[in-house]
Amino acid sequence: MFNYISGTVEELGPNMAVIDCGGLGFQLNTSAYTVGSLKTGEKTRLYTYVYIREDIFELYGFSTRSEKRCFELLISVSGVGPKAAIAILSVAPPENLVMSIITEDAKAIMAAQGVGKKIAQRVILELKDKLARETSELSFSSGAAVPPAPAGEGGSRGDAVAALSVLGYSSAEISAALKRVETEGMTTEQIIKAVLRQMTA
Repeated sequence: MFNYISGTVEELGPNMAVIDCGGLGFQLNTSAYTVGSLKTGEKTRLYTYVYIREDIFELYGFSTRSEKRCFELLISVSGVGPKAAIAILSVAPPENLVMSIITEDAKAIMAAQGVGKKIAQRVILELKDKLARETSELSFSSGAAVPPAPAGEGGSRGDAVAALSVLGYSSAEISAALKRVETEGMTTEQIIKAVLRQMTA
């Protein structure tokens, strides 16, 4: 229905932003991460997700496609609704969330308000499987193949590629960015952050 909304930031509140688009104000639910990236009176673009359930019609907005992708992944987990997903993303930006899933760090996810141990473990269980599936599918994608990892760093590099693919980046984009990053000796988290810097440079 909506891909993104561009306009002027009219108002900000806890997990909420109002974007003025030609005199029409759209109120979007969002994370503390996105709210923190916005300033009243400045132009912005938020990537949107429309949540419709029976008598519920809510609009969510995110400062990056990666955060929107993580929101979609989170609400695909059994027992995780939009409010819980926003709470998780408010304490764990996309790259941090993916690292928490890869390293099975339930405590990091439990830092979100209203998210207990069972939900955190379910997020890790269901999304870690998805990470593994999407990694195996990379070689069958239409994009360029991701360069192989040098000896001794396959685990970190492979986990980083999996994380980036789940964040919505194509194998061609990942491959191009990896070519500009010296990954030898780097941890998974360091590789992810370095590649994301290349993609947003």
